[in-house]
Amino acid sequence: MKALILNGPNQKFSLERIEDPRPLNGYAVARVLACGSGLTIQHVKTGRIKANYPIIIGHEIVAEIVEINDKNSNLKIGMPVTAYFYLTCGDCKWCRLDRETLCTNFSGYIGRQINGGYAEYISLPVKNFIPIPDSIDYKKNLLEVAIICDAIATPFKVIKKGRFTSVDKVGVIGAGGGLGIHMLKMLKLANISAVGFEIKKEKFIHCNKNGSLFSISPKDKNICQKIDEFTKGENLDGIIDFVSSKSSLELGVSLLGNGGKLVTLGGSGENFVSSSNTILQKELEIIGSKYCSKQEVVESLNLYSRGLIEPLISRKSNFEGAETLHQDIEKGNIIGRAGLIL
Repeated sequence: MKALILNGPNQKFSLERIEDPRPLNGYAVARVLACGSGLTIQHVKTGRIKANYPIIIGHEIVAEIVEINDKNSNLKIGMPVTAYFYLTCGDCKWCRLDRETLCTNFSGYIGRQINGGYAEYISLPVKNFIPIPDSIDYKKNLLEVAIICDAIATPFKVIKKGRFTSVDKVGVIGAGGGLGIHMLKMLKLANISAVGFEIKKEKFIHCNKNGSLFSISPKDKNICQKIDEFTKGENLDGIIDFVSSKSSLELGVSLLGNGGKLVTLGGSGENFVSSSNTILQKELEIIGSKYCSKQEVVESLNLYSRGLIEPLISRKSNFEGAETLHQDIEKGNIIGRAGLIL
C-alpha cells in the first residue's frame, strides 16, 4: 500500500510503498477513503506532541472494512466506518461509564502509538471502528464524514459537559481554529448565543458566518466593555477555551458572571492564576474536557445524518499535496478542517 511515513519530529512526509497491514487477534483492517487534517496531528508532525516514530499520522477517517480477525465482532466486510481516536480497554470503570477518555488502561492514540489514516489501509482494534449509519451517504461527502469523529464530536461533548442551555451567552477562545469553528456551529445548533475570540482578525468573518454573533480579539483594549454591553452587565455564562494559555484562561475567568463555567480543552500545560474568592463568590466552575466518548461519536453521526450539523472543509488534497497542506495548517491558514482524499 501507499502511505505517508513520518520518520521523526519536524521532518517531511515520506511517500512510500509498504506492506499492507494484517489484523492481529481482535483487530480489523479497513481501506481508507479519506482522512482529516488538523492542528492535533500537525503537533505530532512538528514534534510538539510525542509519537512512536516512524509513524503514520491521522485519525479522522472514513473507511471500509476489508478484513476482520475477531469472531465476536459485529463488523462486516464492506461496512463503512469511522474511528475512535483513543486506544482504550473497554473494561475498566470509566469505559463502562462511557467516559473512555479517562480509561484506567489507556494505551495511546491512533496516529501516535499505532499507525493512523494517512495510508491506503489501516489496522485497528475492532472496538475502535465505529460503523457509519446507512442514512449517511459517506461516498458523497468523504471528508465531511471523516472529521465528524473529532471535529464535531469534541464540541458536541463540550455542550453536554458544560451543561449549556439556550439562555446562556458563551465565549469561544480560539474560535477561528478547526475545533473553534465547529464549536460555534454546535452552539448555534443548540440556540446558544456565542461570541468568538480570535487573534487573527481576517478570521472574524468566518466565525460570524458559522455562529458567532460578533468576534473580538483577546487583545482588544475594550474587550471588557464590549462583553459588558453584550451581556447587559452580567458577563458571560461560559467560556470555552481551545487555547488554554495562561493569558487566555485568566481572561476567560475574568469575563465570567455568576455561575459561570470555564471549559478548558487546550493542551498548553500552563498554570494560571485566579482569585479563590472570585471563584467562591461567583460560584464559578472550571471544567476539563478532552475529546469525547464513543457514544458521542455515534450521536454526532446522527446529528449529521439528520442534516442538523455540517462540517466545514476548506481544503482537500492527496498524498502528494500533504506537505504543503500541513505547512498551511501550521500557519493557521485553514478555515475549519482540511484533509486527504485517498
